[in-house]
Parts: sequence; structure tokens; C-alpha cells
Amino acid sequence: MPFPVTTQGSQQTQPPQKHYGITSPISLAAPKETDCVLTQKLIETLKPFGVFEEEEELQRRILILGKLNNLVKEWIREISESKNLPQSVIENVGGKIFTFGSYRLGVHTKGADIDALCVAPRHVDRSDFFTSFYDKLKLQEEVKDLRAVEEAFVPVIKLCFDGIEIDILFARLALQTIPEDLDLRDDSLLKNLDIRCIRSLNGMRKPTSFCVLQFLSDISYFYTSFVLKLFIAILLTQ
Repeated sequence: MPFPVTTQGSQQTQPPQKHYGITSPISLAAPKETDCVLTQKLIETLKPFGVFEEEEELQRRILILGKLNNLVKEWIREISESKNLPQSVIENVGGKIFTFGSYRLGVHTKGADIDALCVAPRHVDRSDFFTSFYDKLKLQEEVKDLRAVEEAFVPVIKLCFDGIEIDILFARLALQTIPEDLDLRDDSLLKNLDIRCIRSLNGMRKPTSFCVLQFLSDISYFYTSFVLKLFIAILLTQ
């Protein structure tokens, strides 16, 4: 914990600046101009090694996730209709694809897979996910290498969607509808959930998934550091 600062000619002290973790930061100073120049040179040096993903590829991932999200909403509507839910519920039933892991943090590398979570309302069963949703995915031209690993510790559907590998977990919440602004950090959502749903939600609820993004003033530095660490690891395995 840093010591309070006493100003000359005054007995008043400034309270220590709040920080997170066990120890205080080594420095709170912003990078100098030379630091920024050197960082940019480092990025330019790493680019030829293919560790950064091009903007076109990033946009393709966003497009693919949008298509997958629409498929989830369409599938949940179909399930709702088959179970004779009121039309007012069907129209607002929702459903959503969340991402977590390296893609969520923005530190995924070129060609990396995407970890995703399908969140459904209470009337959609896990068996529906591994049957009717699986069959729906099978009908999509962009989907290849589709396989279900239902007996895994964390059950998952694996697929390659338009060249991007995606692992999709499933969680059914005790909610009638799934709103777009749903916050999965809400502990009350875990009440009476199946253990497999809790495990599936774990990736979205890990502190790193939210806190790293929340407390970084500039995530680009985090991304560059992560890529450099990965690059060094690759060199050491050669």
C-alpha cells in the first residue's frame, strides 16, 4: 500500500489512489512518446509472422456470429411454437449467443477458434439443443465438421462455420424470455440451475472475462503484450 503524500506547508494528506490486486502498480505514468514509437515498431516487426488478424477477417467473424445469433433466435421461436406458448411470449422470447475466452477479450490470434455460449429460456431443454438445433446447423451450407460432444464435462457442439471453428456451449436459464441486455454476472441466475448449465456459464462469469476489459485504460497495450508473449512461446518451441 503506498504511503499517503503530505504536501509542504500543510498537514493534510492525500488518500492513496485505489488499486486492484494485492500490490500497487509500479507506475501510473502514461507512456512517453518514445514508448509509443517503440510499441508501433514492435507491432510492425510481428506482422510478417502472421500473428495479427486482418480487419477483413475480424469483420467476417462478426458476420458469422451475427448469423449464428439469428439461427438461435429462429430456433427458439420454433421450439416455443411447438410447445404452444402464448403468442405474446413467442414474439419476445429472445435467445442469444455470447462469446467468451480470447475472442471476447480481443486477444485471439489469426485462425483461432471462437468460444460461444447459447443462452435459452426455461422451456428449451438441453435435449433440444443437441437434437433440433444440431439438425438446424446441419442444414446450413456454411457449416462443416459438425459434431456433438454431449457427454463431455462441459457438453458442447463443435463446428466450422464458413472456415471459422466455433465451440458452442448451452445454458438454460429459469427465465421466460432472454433479453438482449441480459447480464450473466447476476448470481440470482444460477439459482436451481442444472450443474451442466452452471459449468457452461462459467466461461462468461470468470473475473478475467469482464474485469480485464473493465479496468484497462487502453486495451491495445494488453493485446500487444499478449501477442508478443504468444510469439515468444512459438519461438521457444521451434
